Amino acid sequence: MKKSNLITREGYDILERELRYLWKEERPRVTQQVSEAAALGDRSENAEYIYGKKRLREIDRRVRFLTKRLELLQVVYPSAKLQGKVFFGAWVQLEDEAGELRCYRLVGPDEFDLRLNKLSIDSPLARALLGKVVEDEIKVTTPTGDHWYTIIAVSYQPFAPID
Repeated sequence: MKKSNLITREGYDILERELRYLWKEERPRVTQQVSEAAALGDRSENAEYIYGKKRLREIDRRVRFLTKRLELLQVVYPSAKLQGKVFFGAWVQLEDEAGELRCYRLVGPDEFDLRLNKLSIDSPLARALLGKVVEDEIKVTTPTGDHWYTIIAVSYQPFAPID
């Protein structure tokens, strides 16, 4: 499945900060460490030199990825007209079959983090939610079976924490 190129403004800013940090701070620091380690002589058994070169390759790989990815991403700004309907960027409060409340924000695949209740727009649950409104019931088929949810609330601002 192809990854969506959508992202929230906050998500884009986080990726941009990471790229700037890696390029302007982390890479120069590691380059300096590698240079100092190389000056110590035999590089074949120099752990700092070997680790530093490895870290530089990791940084360069991530910088290339972020540079290309940021060019493809489209920042989505929620419209006031969307209020009440579930679209990209919405906070959605759901009630599952057991009566438990869950709250998610629909975000791009580059920023999803379930620990922070950020659900990828490419996930089956998010796909099922798109275009729905409060009190709609949705069915989501997962490898563990079918799950039913009822939409309790939709907002484009974060909800107060659920107790």
